Amino acid sequence: MKKYILFTILIPFGFKSFAQTSDDDFMRGVDISFNQQIEDLGGKFKDGEIEKNILDIFKSNGVNYVRLRLWHTPKDKYCGLEKTILFAKKTKAKGFKLLLDIHYSDWWADPGQQNKPAAWQNLSFTVLKESVYAYTKFVHESMKKENILPDMVQIGNEISGGMLWPDGKLWGVSDQNLAWKQFSELVKEGIRGAKDGASGSPIKIMIHTDKGGDNAACRWFIDKLLLHGVAFDLIGLSYYSWWHGTLEQLKNNLYDLSSRYNKEIVIVETAFPWTTNWLNDGHGNVGVDLTKLPIGLTVSPEGQKEFLLTLIKIIKDTPFKKGVGFFYWEPAYISVPPIGSSWEHLATFSFSGDALNSITAFKPTSTSIIEQREIPPNDFHLYQNYPNPFNGKTIISYQLSVNSFVTLKIFDVLGKDIATLVNENKEAGKYSVGFNSINISSGIYFYRIAIHSDKLTAGNFTEIKKMLYLK
Repeated sequence: MKKYILFTILIPFGFKSFAQTSDDDFMRGVDISFNQQIEDLGGKFKDGEIEKNILDIFKSNGVNYVRLRLWHTPKDKYCGLEKTILFAKKTKAKGFKLLLDIHYSDWWADPGQQNKPAAWQNLSFTVLKESVYAYTKFVHESMKKENILPDMVQIGNEISGGMLWPDGKLWGVSDQNLAWKQFSELVKEGIRGAKDGASGSPIKIMIHTDKGGDNAACRWFIDKLLLHGVAFDLIGLSYYSWWHGTLEQLKNNLYDLSSRYNKEIVIVETAFPWTTNWLNDGHGNVGVDLTKLPIGLTVSPEGQKEFLLTLIKIIKDTPFKKGVGFFYWEPAYISVPPIGSSWEHLATFSFSGDALNSITAFKPTSTSIIEQREIPPNDFHLYQNYPNPFNGKTIISYQLSVNSFVTLKIFDVLGKDIATLVNENKEAGKYSVGFNSINISSGIYFYRIAIHSDKLTAGNFTEIKKMLYLK
């Protein structure tokens, strides 16, 4: 006999299925690593037509965390340790918490490039590990000495493909066992260096992947890390809809990761365009596929704000209070000669440095627009289960526009009835039911909802969806 465990979560409109992360604890962050260089070149910022310090503008609009990247030996010294310490002092003096993003490179480290610093190019793997530890320890010792120890630190930036290539490369490597062994050892040395450099002071460790909407990729990466004994505190995800999937896919991923790993999750990079225009500053803008923006959001300051409010709600609704915040990537990256900007269409400031209305989305009270949407549904709908594929537990949600008798069943590919999840009268509203299967085979299954109400013209509403169970 097939066995299953059934649990039901009622979600009346106006209430949440899980307790939200409180505003007091929620990270509302910005990565403004370019800002020191922009200000040195004469860049100015205004809020309400009044020129202000950029940190004051963000502070007054609810930002409570700043993220700064650290490069090993950059050519112009910006984002090097000395200038990062100087800027970190300013952020700490304003009351911001600090996330340090260590790239372990002299320049950008991202999924397409994870190049070792020039000073480490010819080191043996043993000496490379020692260098990662010593450098990370020195960074944290130096910052602690200046009373600006980071509250969080990233060991690497978007490291789903590894770091410090080729020694720590994961993609395109034939010997995966060796690749993961070396990569995990490098990460461990970075973590050990951060903790030893903090010398007993509290500091949280984040591992950052770019796969915001890709649950399978996140599972693969995190499972491997844990299998190799990498201990960390937070999962950091990049999420840009034109690269990383839909908001629904992001939501599903957050739901799955929160229950699977019991770790806090941060969207550590995100952005949304406010314009399709650009300045003729010699720099092309980062390409944005407008067809992959969330449906219903316009490319405008209002659309940018709406995106942020929607994202905040998704994060805060993550089960078990594991969605703890977000960071907007370079919201003040405006164009100044001679460096220009490829991000000006994604900033929260106009080309001339005026704060857009979207910046108010950072304020804790700015969720009202989204909350107003939580009204009784005006139609019937069966949602895709999440996570999907699933391993053990999945959640199926549906909504009713009127009081109805509801039957929700699961079938195998042969049409055999596997389980009845709902078979009763329900009031209008939104519902979720959980299904945790035991002793059923991996494969494709279907779930079908049948809704009967006297208020339905046709008498019945029926919908079927497919799901994949993987042991």
